[in-house]
Amino acid sequence: MSVSTERAGRRPTIKAVAAAAGVSTAAVSQAFNNKGRLSEATRRRILDAALELGWSPSASAAALRNARTRSLALVVRRPTDVLGSDPHFSELITGIEGELAPRGYGLLLHLVSGHREENALYERLAAEGRVDGAVLTDARDDDARPALLARLGLPAVLLGSPDDTAVVPRVGLRDQGAGIAEAVTHLLGLGHRRVAYVSGPPELQHTRVRRAAFEGALGEAGLRPFAVLPTDFSERRAVGATEALLDSADRPTAIVYANDSMAVCGIGTAQRAGLAVPRDVSVVGYDNLPLGSWLHPRLTTVDQQVQRVGAAAARMLLSLCGEEVEDTALAERPRLVVRESTGPAPT
Repeated sequence: MSVSTERAGRRPTIKAVAAAAGVSTAAVSQAFNNKGRLSEATRRRILDAALELGWSPSASAAALRNARTRSLALVVRRPTDVLGSDPHFSELITGIEGELAPRGYGLLLHLVSGHREENALYERLAAEGRVDGAVLTDARDDDARPALLARLGLPAVLLGSPDDTAVVPRVGLRDQGAGIAEAVTHLLGLGHRRVAYVSGPPELQHTRVRRAAFEGALGEAGLRPFAVLPTDFSERRAVGATEALLDSADRPTAIVYANDSMAVCGIGTAQRAGLAVPRDVSVVGYDNLPLGSWLHPRLTTVDQQVQRVGAAAARMLLSLCGEEVEDTALAERPRLVVRESTGPAPT
């Protein structure tokens, strides 16, 4: 193997070893700590590159990597403006912290904008030994993150409907579509026939599941959706989607939103257009966040017990890190909480 030597007087780095061996820095760390799922050929190539460069992990760094950090990571791939306007994640963090703090664990929150940045962050966290595990949010179809975390040897749990075949454990309420189907049934019982749905990003797994439940519940009644408008969960897109729906010649009599924050925007947009909720248009949210009970009218919404899901995810991850915890299973399904933002369809 031909490896370029470091400039005289400079200590070789782990990045130089990774480049010479054609691997990531996380793989170098795994080779020296006998972790991960490296092939013997890859491990040997890394060790040979390190020997030729004269690199070895310092004793203090090795001790830090092998020690427990008592820190867990929560990585959120959302734009900062969306995250700042959505209390969902503050509820989730409250549930997680409620389990971590009494056990002396801390939570490191990271915001990323894309999948490459997110994957690079996991590799860096694993290579530097900064966390004992990670909570993954926003499950996607063909999600590569669980396999990546398994390859890095970093324990992880994925938020979403439980799946016994998943690469990493999944934690969440069962049957993610049940709440949306219940909301549609509720609206149909009030006489609504023109029902629209303002959804989240189409690449998210729960978006697909909930849209299918929405369309399926309408289909059972012999109806089609008035419209399905995908958004990025931002206030701007929620307002724009609502305006487009209400500006139509034959507007919907009810709108279901993918989260409570967008539903709040929807109510405000309808009221600014001179419409009364629920007299002229009924509104349903999703999450059952505290803000919904303080609106006027109070928000009908789907309760997915965000804090409980966060707590269960924390317990599951702690158990993967060797801690003794109580049962992490959640047997409940999302359920509809009926309040004053839904009423009979206008005649």
